[in-house]
Amino acid sequence: MVSLTLLSTALMGLLVVATFVAVARIGGQRSAPGVESASRYDAIVGTLGDVARKPVTWAVSFVAIAVGVGALAVLAVGSFGLSEGLSGTLLNLTYVAVGLLLTGFVFLGAYFGARGRGLGNAHGVAAGSFASGLVFLVVIAVELLVGLVG
Repeated sequence: MVSLTLLSTALMGLLVVATFVAVARIGGQRSAPGVESASRYDAIVGTLGDVARKPVTWAVSFVAIAVGVGALAVLAVGSFGLSEGLSGTLLNLTYVAVGLLLTGFVFLGAYFGARGRGLGNAHGVAAGSFASGLVFLVVIAVELLVGLVG
């Protein structure tokens, strides 16, 4: 138990240091407004934006996610010689994956809904976070009332 606590503390410390270093690097690379800078960051963001705008990327991602969730579900409920504990874990992973996908859709729907109405990025993130928080609140209320888990 102590080693788990120490490991968790060390990982959180590394996360804090990495965050500090990343913020320091970003702050040191900023330029004055109106001054164009062709940095690696801009090149990477542009390339990723071009890839994300292609329908092929979305189609391949959808197929990969659908096959992954389907494979997890089949492995969890099928009789492939897996232990019962592993089957239960795979089924829980399937539930978590589907739940995260639905929450992601709710977040992105609220985000793009706010952005489509002329609001900024911060407003979109706030709307998405609020919508995702409502999803988690509903899940907790259903769990307390019905007891789906455990």
